[in-house]
Amino acid sequence: MATKSLERLIDEFNKLPGIGRKSATRLAFHILDISEEQVEKFVEAMRDVKKSIKRCPVCGDFCETDMCSICSDEMRDKSIICVVEDSRDIISFEKTDSYNGTYHVLNGKIAPLNGITPDRLNIKSLLERVARDDIKEVILALNPDLEGETTALYLTKLLKPFNIKITKIASGIPIGGNIEFADTATISKALSGRREI
Repeated sequence: MATKSLERLIDEFNKLPGIGRKSATRLAFHILDISEEQVEKFVEAMRDVKKSIKRCPVCGDFCETDMCSICSDEMRDKSIICVVEDSRDIISFEKTDSYNGTYHVLNGKIAPLNGITPDRLNIKSLLERVARDDIKEVILALNPDLEGETTALYLTKLLKPFNIKITKIASGIPIGGNIEFADTATISKALSGRREI
């Protein structure tokens, strides 16, 4: 039987995404095993991240300065915006080292059943950027699920009047994947997204 304070810590860890009761218990007991100094460093790191990190006023990504490093980088192609659902998606794109444009973080996707309507997303500032800046292309890099597809269709409708190139990232069978184990929606996307070689 855990003490009240330990139970409270387990409950707090359990609230984190992807942390089940077992993992939360393991983390709580780890906190008991480390030194007071390590606990203070951990708490200080959490406080520091909450105090110093804010949203970039241009793209909506996280930053610690007035503008994120991508938006302030003069070597980036400012005429291309890659629209993503979440800041974590930017990390994935940047790891590829194959994209040199800018980003725009929506902070989610349209999901009416979860109470997420277009007005709750970072869409207005995207439209303002397209109207104000010399944007030539907007890449919709949203997850290929129902909500992502709905959001992409909605954004396409809003962006059409600007007469810019609107593209969507390809989806389908991943490299190294096995067709035998792919679901029907993935195979269907792979077929419809085929291109001439």
